[in-house]
Amino acid sequence: MPEVWWRGSGREVRIYTYTGNAVDTYTGPAYAPASIYILRLKSNEQDTQVSAYLHEGPGLSGAFPELPSDPRVHMLGVGMTSVTLNWAPSSSVVVKDGHRPHHEYCVLVNHKHNYRNLCAAHEGIRKEIQSMQKRQRRDKQSKEIVWATLKDWWWRQPDALKDRESSTTDKFEDPGCVCRDIESVCTVSDLLPDTQYYFDVFVVDRINGTSAAYTGTFARTHEEARPAVTSLREGQVKWVTLTGDASSLQGDQFRFKPRGWQQNGLLTLHTCNGTSKVKVTVSSKGRTLTSQEVGHQLAQIWLHSAPSYLIQLQALDPGFSSTIPKGDSSKSKFCLKMQASSAYHRRAVPVFPTTLQIKSFNKLRTCNSVTLAWMGTEERSLYCIYRRQIPLDSKHTSTDRCIDPESRPADERVLCKYFQELNPRRAVTTAVVGELEP
Repeated sequence: MPEVWWRGSGREVRIYTYTGNAVDTYTGPAYAPASIYILRLKSNEQDTQVSAYLHEGPGLSGAFPELPSDPRVHMLGVGMTSVTLNWAPSSSVVVKDGHRPHHEYCVLVNHKHNYRNLCAAHEGIRKEIQSMQKRQRRDKQSKEIVWATLKDWWWRQPDALKDRESSTTDKFEDPGCVCRDIESVCTVSDLLPDTQYYFDVFVVDRINGTSAAYTGTFARTHEEARPAVTSLREGQVKWVTLTGDASSLQGDQFRFKPRGWQQNGLLTLHTCNGTSKVKVTVSSKGRTLTSQEVGHQLAQIWLHSAPSYLIQLQALDPGFSSTIPKGDSSKSKFCLKMQASSAYHRRAVPVFPTTLQIKSFNKLRTCNSVTLAWMGTEERSLYCIYRRQIPLDSKHTSTDRCIDPESRPADERVLCKYFQELNPRRAVTTAVVGELEP
């Protein structure tokens, strides 16, 4: 009430009050005794921003876009990295005379929750920018942050209706819309698999800077297709072929469950060619236990104290083509033998010496024979020598080391001998290979 000298000081009468965090509208006739109207805004929890609009006169102001009778956002399809949405069109979005309408749709996506209005979405963006600024200051990675979205909207939004009568410019500042169009359908791409997202749709008046919110929705994207996991039997010698195409980048996966209460085992890997390398990763319950590269040497990996082990093999050099005795060798391949065993004290393969070099003595070489020497071990093992004639014009001199003796032609075998030496320094044996062509 106004202050007049015959009535004393002025007084206040509460006409309307509201508490909440959504859009609220008060409509009513003029309060006859009053001449001054006061609007008080108070934030009960934390600093925020409020947009207030006033319209005088009967009827609708026309400043806010209209929503359809069904304001819900519907889900058309959900994929691993994309989601397709649609919604009932707004009567405010109308194309006249081929000109772009003043109203359009804005689709926002976030990880936290749905927003009830575009103002709240801008506030969420502002807080996220502030949080990002604090992290960058703490990590000393940057001395300043670009407040692109904040500068474009936060400081200009209160003045959006100042010169509404004469304004013809676009006052809507994009808060990061993944879709900004007049079509009532949107496909949101570049999402993460197996992640929940919240989607909000707003119909925006670009001239007045106002908006209306649809009822948002949420969805979880599909998880990535998991590669097949092959079970390894106890003591089984497994042939593994890794192709050199793009699908081999994910690698082959195997699972091994050791026997016994100790839950220990030994993983043995043997590549079939000296130029190939394979990355071996062993994990249990999502935790990586070991990861290493396996080359031309025989590799043995101890498996300790886990009920089950996941073994992943990945080819590191897909450019080599290895010939194997079975399967299609037309593609670039890696081949290796693998065995997992709980009886790690009983070896499935012989113990290799410290070096796998074979020495040929020049002074003992004749026109039809050569003398070879190689290292042995402390264990009694059977050594077999094979020979293969190579044409002079052939450039391929390597052989597949995974071929068993039974897979080789009988005429390639020269001799077999047992050898054992307890002194590692003297563990050298020799053999003479004769009946060779000059």
